[in-house]
Amino acid sequence: MISNYILLAILCSALVTWIPRVLPFILVKYKGLPPLAERFLKYLPVSIIFALILSSVTQTQTGHFPVFKWLDLLAVFPTAYVAFRYKNLIGTVLFGVVLVALLRLAAQLLGL
Repeated sequence: MISNYILLAILCSALVTWIPRVLPFILVKYKGLPPLAERFLKYLPVSIIFALILSSVTQTQTGHFPVFKWLDLLAVFPTAYVAFRYKNLIGTVLFGVVLVALLRLAAQLLGL
């Protein structure tokens, strides 16, 4: 049986988690954002995509510098070109996946 203390701790934890996730939506809906914040948020998706790409082309280990996964890094540039040229998300993802697969196959056949 759950004690009242544990139940209260679970409810308070849920509330503390829920407030920072929902409160910004409520405030923006009724109050709006200042122009400076709106300009900043325009760059946010780009920074998130960059962080995801950087984390996927590097391999990290505690106490060591990051090491690049060279085949994945090599695939970033042609895939970025396809993304900017055609502006098609599905096509870009498919191109990137196929390119990485072909690069890995070529590396395996060449014994790299």
